[in-house]
Amino acid sequence: MQFISYITLILPVFALIASVAGCSPKISGTSLPIDSLQEFSYSGDQHMPEKWWTSFENPDLNTLVDSALTSNFELESVWHQLLAARAVVNRETSNLLPDIEATVQSAINRPQPDFVGGENIRFGLNAAYEVDLWGRIRSQVEAERFREKASYADYQSAAITLSAEIVLTWYQIIAAQNQLQLVNEQVDTNEKIVKLIRARFGSGLIRGVDILRQQQLLEATREQKIVAESRFEILKHQLAVLLGRQPQTDFNVLSYELPEPPPLPQTGIPMEQIRRRPDVQQAYNLLKAADKDLAAAISNQYPRLSLTATASMRANNADDLFQNWARSLAGNLVAPLFYGGRLSAEVDRSEAVKNQRLYEYGQTVLIAFREVEDALIQEIKQNERIEVLKEQHDLARKTYEQLQTEYFNGLSNYLDVLTALGQEQQLRRELIAARYSLLEFRINLYRSLAGGFDTERETEDE
Repeated sequence: MQFISYITLILPVFALIASVAGCSPKISGTSLPIDSLQEFSYSGDQHMPEKWWTSFENPDLNTLVDSALTSNFELESVWHQLLAARAVVNRETSNLLPDIEATVQSAINRPQPDFVGGENIRFGLNAAYEVDLWGRIRSQVEAERFREKASYADYQSAAITLSAEIVLTWYQIIAAQNQLQLVNEQVDTNEKIVKLIRARFGSGLIRGVDILRQQQLLEATREQKIVAESRFEILKHQLAVLLGRQPQTDFNVLSYELPEPPPLPQTGIPMEQIRRRPDVQQAYNLLKAADKDLAAAISNQYPRLSLTATASMRANNADDLFQNWARSLAGNLVAPLFYGGRLSAEVDRSEAVKNQRLYEYGQTVLIAFREVEDALIQEIKQNERIEVLKEQHDLARKTYEQLQTEYFNGLSNYLDVLTALGQEQQLRRELIAARYSLLEFRINLYRSLAGGFDTERETEDE
């Protein structure tokens, strides 16, 4: 019992010394290395939800994204990376507390100089504690906490990237399905034209070369059908893997048309992006971690004070073990004198890493702003392009109909008709691709504006 009382007296002493001795060195600030932040060129009025994909109001799409967030292997890997970062924080935090060890020894000595008898039993407790005089340990703990925050931001970035890939793949599948339906219609149309031309060939009104040209267009359209079928199946494989399933998984893909994008969301002001985007938060936390590493490197040049306490008991048998015991309390002050410049080199290295993180942070912010601006201008110009394509298709359709009428009346060459038909069919396929690109640009905008959102795993962890 005396031993226990002794230990309970020592531990508060350790805590008191640690509380009054902390004195961390001051480190320079970490302000954003950008002179001024301008507002975005365009902005809408629509509020963007955290789970941005719900803006498309498609229940099947929402189910797919929710499923992927709980079953995707890559996201699962990033989550365990976060758990590892949290464990490192706990490991470094333990250095703020004393290390206490218990030792038990039982031995037989020959000869026996101290005791009469066979067995020699020893029991002891050792306590060691480094007083964090200059805040070195606290700086290391804070550095790991910032790295944990960076890992969490990395997890949220991975979740946003995964959700974007799911939505993009979903609409790619719909676009491929629409292309396949269109090509099937065009194959039927070209087959009917071939039959019509062959029927008129018997009457001597059609040249044989016209049949060959139309047959060539038919085969080219069949080739487009093969390409569309291949792309459709490959995209389903891609979606299966994103959902954490085998690529052989069969999806019952419903027939959808590519939707119009929802109203343009509010883009806010650039400073909001610093607070919202996980990749910007990750870069900022890595910068703060480097700042704390620099503080720890500076503190490492100063003297260290360590305290140790021991209590041990020794006896010839277990009954006499608690009769005789010894105790000690010691302090050890170590000051670095000559390390060959190793400690100052570590300070220089840490400062260089901090500056590296600072400029990486600034670059990440600029890229975030550029992605928003790119998505905005791409969507605006893509809308203009779609209108031009619609006008081109309307003109191509009218041209084909006019030339077809003239051809059957013997007023034009069939090559002109064939060229007009091929252009009309190609423009219809380009319109589908252009509508998908418009959705892709909107998804890129949502992704650029998105902040972190809670996943089912995060909710369970809380």
